[in-house]
Amino acid sequence: MFCDQCGAQLQSGEQRCGRCGKTVLGLVELRRNRVREHIRLVGIFWMAYSALHVVAGLVLIVVAQTIFGRVIHIPNGPPPEVSVWLRPLLTFFGWLILAKAAAAFIAGWGLLQRQEWARIVALVVGFVALLNVPIGTALGIYTLWVLLPRNPMTSTKR
Repeated sequence: MFCDQCGAQLQSGEQRCGRCGKTVLGLVELRRNRVREHIRLVGIFWMAYSALHVVAGLVLIVVAQTIFGRVIHIPNGPPPEVSVWLRPLLTFFGWLILAKAAAAFIAGWGLLQRQEWARIVALVVGFVALLNVPIGTALGIYTLWVLLPRNPMTSTKR
């Protein structure tokens, strides 16, 4: 059972939510609610966003190895002085993008599985994604809107 205000998991027989303090009104689990649907949607968006980043990271690595690694001969290609430092730099950024994609996929999968740790991972990835204009910014704002508590004073009550 989950709270229909903050989305926290409730123990059977609880009268109040442990996170936000809202009174449990009965069989909340049976009806679809705003928080559950938004968390599900955020999870799906993070998995799709990670797929885009996997493609971008792989393309960057392939381009770095192909153009600057001299795998194929390109007439009038870049001078060797550039290839010496640019290939490792682009490869590093490609692997960084793939690591970010893995974190986004793990966050999305965890949110879809309703894992407790997924909220923290999604918030961290959401903050990082704010810098990726426009899609990452939109997804980061949506993630923060869904996963951060509406009233922080009531979320600290236990």
